[in-house]
Amino acid sequence: MTIHRLSVYTRCLLQLEEDGVKTISSQEMADRFNLGEFGVRGIGYYVAGLKAELQQILGLDRQWPVVLVGFGNLGSALFHYKGFGRQGFRIAAIVDDDPAKVAREVESVPVVPSRDLAREVKARGIQIAIVAVPAESAQAVTDRLVSAGIRAILNFAPARLKVPREVRLKNVDLSIELETLSFYLAQGAR
Repeated sequence: MTIHRLSVYTRCLLQLEEDGVKTISSQEMADRFNLGEFGVRGIGYYVAGLKAELQQILGLDRQWPVVLVGFGNLGSALFHYKGFGRQGFRIAAIVDDDPAKVAREVESVPVVPSRDLAREVKARGIQIAIVAVPAESAQAVTDRLVSAGIRAILNFAPARLKVPREVRLKNVDLSIELETLSFYLAQGAR
């Protein structure tokens, strides 16, 4: 929960910086971004300094190369999402086994077959992966990623994956998110 909150604060500070705001009080920040209680009352923050501190805490003070596994509709949308780059995540390699997609580059990023995954991960110093494959392929892909040395996985496949304790796994199941919204709408209708 705290890490999520720090990410939200960092995003707010980036927006303030883009808007040319140099300093802001905790109350102004809370009001502007609907944050509820934030910081210590009466104390202002230098936007750039606070942003830099939060980015360091979150590990966003460097570029993180990422491997994207699966270049179908969802994988392609994730690849083209510009928010990753703004936050320091650069897709350095794409893995897909569709012969029509491999052995080419997309915006200077190589698309390689899964047999080359371990080599690409090692050569590019990649520690983070995004999984955007069908549910039935997700565990096998995840096992290959772990074997290749990946230490953190963002999973978009609608499957519950098993990873060793030393590997961080974050699941993003879009259907579950919609079901949650459906629940709240259905409760409001009663």
